[in-house]
Amino acid sequence: MVHVHADSQNGGHAHSHHGATESIRLAFFLNLLFALLEIAGGIWTNSMAILADAVHDLGDSFALGSAWYFERISSRQGDELFSYGYRRFSLMGAMISVIILVAGSFIILSEAVPRLFHPQLSHAPGMVAFAVAGILINGFAVVRLRDKKGMNARIVAWHLLEDVLGWLAILVAGFVLLFWQIPVIDPILSIVITLYVLYNVLRGFRTTMNIFLQGTPREVDLPGIEREVRQIPGIADTHHAHVWTLDGYNHVLTMHAALKGSQTIQDLACLKDEIRRIMSCHGIAHSTVELEFEGEECRMPQGACRKGSREDPSCS
Repeated sequence: MVHVHADSQNGGHAHSHHGATESIRLAFFLNLLFALLEIAGGIWTNSMAILADAVHDLGDSFALGSAWYFERISSRQGDELFSYGYRRFSLMGAMISVIILVAGSFIILSEAVPRLFHPQLSHAPGMVAFAVAGILINGFAVVRLRDKKGMNARIVAWHLLEDVLGWLAILVAGFVLLFWQIPVIDPILSIVITLYVLYNVLRGFRTTMNIFLQGTPREVDLPGIEREVRQIPGIADTHHAHVWTLDGYNHVLTMHAALKGSQTIQDLACLKDEIRRIMSCHGIAHSTVELEFEGEECRMPQGACRKGSREDPSCS
């Protein structure tokens, strides 16, 4: 029985991870400061939309703080507690962000819907001024996170994009109210944008749950990997192939491969190099392939066989 290990970590990922952490930290401080200003601004302008967004931004600040904290933890290397490392901790930040973002969206809806039936005039110039500031501050943070990898950074970016779109709605409403008395436009725009962002966040939540449940990453062709490995000279068959992802970008694969005929040490070395090449081409960050010699029985229990895979007779 021989094990083949392949790891493909690189400095580029570490650099991207560090950039995501720094960007999330900046977004946290910007969001917290602006949320406090919004409370004062909402009272001054008599704008329920701004006050609702202030409540939302306070929730965002908590979510961003937790995202920053978990993103920092996720950079730790493996130890005796978490042998694969702490990358999955970034998903905790993403989950908390999703929960708070959904709750904040319902707060906005609960404030906006009644204003459809009982619209109130607001201080339009103040709304425009705060909207411009909100778009600039949150837009800057979105740009910083635009190219960062990881579900945590992606969910945080949606937090900030929602704020940008929300402030854009307030800006439009403020300009309209400067010239026409149509106060109902503010809650209408707020509802439309909130529902749009809520839809996209829930799509991201489904992806996060797939990672938590160790589902097969969508971009990994597991049957294709098995076919390529079976085409290697000296490989008779593959079975017990499993793949999952640590954080949406670092994928892990395990597999059993049955050898064909007798193999020399040099043959096994060439075979291992070819397996590493295949894993690298498919974006597998860490793989473990157990090689079974001809006539050797598969030692995995029957219940471990993957439905639909080509298992050897001993596992059927």
